[in-house]
Amino acid sequence: MQLHQLKPVYKKKSRQRVGRGGRHGTYAGRGLKGQKARAGRKPRQGFAGGDTPLSKRLPKQRGSVGKVKIRRGSKLSRFRVKASILNIEDIEKKFSAKGGPASGGKTGEIVSQQSLLKKGLIDKIGGRIPQVKILGKGEIKKKLEFEGVKLSKSVQEKIKQKLRK
Repeated sequence: MQLHQLKPVYKKKSRQRVGRGGRHGTYAGRGLKGQKARAGRKPRQGFAGGDTPLSKRLPKQRGSVGKVKIRRGSKLSRFRVKASILNIEDIEKKFSAKGGPASGGKTGEIVSQQSLLKKGLIDKIGGRIPQVKILGKGEIKKKLEFEGVKLSKSVQEKIKQKLRK
């Protein structure tokens, strides 16, 4: 090994530069004189330095200006809870064909928001039970009753076919 083959273990530290504006020197990247070269206030956005600004040069639309269409309930949209999506195959696994005491055992279990929450298929969002939409992936083999949940067209067709049998 030769002296010229030795390399330091650590990175070489660059020298701390002194002066206004760091390594830009003299005018610190601000050009020469003028408002933009000074400290403090800058010219406002769209200011064209004495020329008519672009916003005033462009043609304007006629009619009422600045009226904003207010959508009803737009302020409440942040509180709206998104619907939880489930497939029919998930419900088939968790629910039985035997009805509860309320139905007298004639039909299957009732599928509602509360029953889905109890079975662990959905979770509360922000302390609220979300709307539920059931999609048609999978097959219905059990007779189930659906209450208070949205159903896709394919699920509705599958339920009708099941009721016909």
